[in-house]
Amino acid sequence: MSDPVPTVKFLGLTFDVANDLSILITCLIVLLFVFLLSRHITMKPKGGQNVLEWLVEFTNGIVKGSIKGNDASHFGLFAFSLFLFIFVANQIGLFIHIQVGEYTYVKSPTADPVVTLTLSLMTIALAHYAGIAKNGAKAYFKGYLAPFKLFLPLNLFEQFTNFLTLGLRLFGNIFAGEMLLTLISGLTSSDNWVSYLYSLPVELAWQGFSVFIGSVQAFVFVTLASVYISRQLSPEE
Repeated sequence: MSDPVPTVKFLGLTFDVANDLSILITCLIVLLFVFLLSRHITMKPKGGQNVLEWLVEFTNGIVKGSIKGNDASHFGLFAFSLFLFIFVANQIGLFIHIQVGEYTYVKSPTADPVVTLTLSLMTIALAHYAGIAKNGAKAYFKGYLAPFKLFLPLNLFEQFTNFLTLGLRLFGNIFAGEMLLTLISGLTSSDNWVSYLYSLPVELAWQGFSVFIGSVQAFVFVTLASVYISRQLSPEE
């Protein structure tokens, strides 16, 4: 069971303070990271510029692996921004977990299904918009009737399951990792100092493994986003 989080109401809406703060911190870390690496751009890259260019090439490679032709260049910035945000969001709860009393104020935003499903909805919406913009509304709606009109319910259901699985896969992996880390940390709550001897190595090992899982999940999310966009751009393939 997750820790309780503070909420505030504004204009009849309830806002999760932990999610808002965590997302804000994530955005600031990504912004600061990109700013520091891009301060001194030169024709012969070195240092931080090398890292930044490698990341751009890495995310561009993900996009080009699914989206063919000139269309890939239109989604490079989206993939780069999405990958960095999800990568940092997945890791932040491992290193900056702030709890005051019974309330958690900072955690991994992607450990909340509301955040991951929002990212999923944004991605699916972008894919459908791109498909309509390229192929037109008529071809877009006609695609739901392929290969036969009877496939309409199945095609609609497929879009819904794409939305759910994209968001819940990310949430499940990050939430499970944080919960297990909390349980491992709880082993040291006892007054017996011996508990630190076996729990600390396990906690460090699991943190390292969680960093790996968080990195993989950021890669998987961006890869699947590229695949879904590709399907809408070229529905016949």
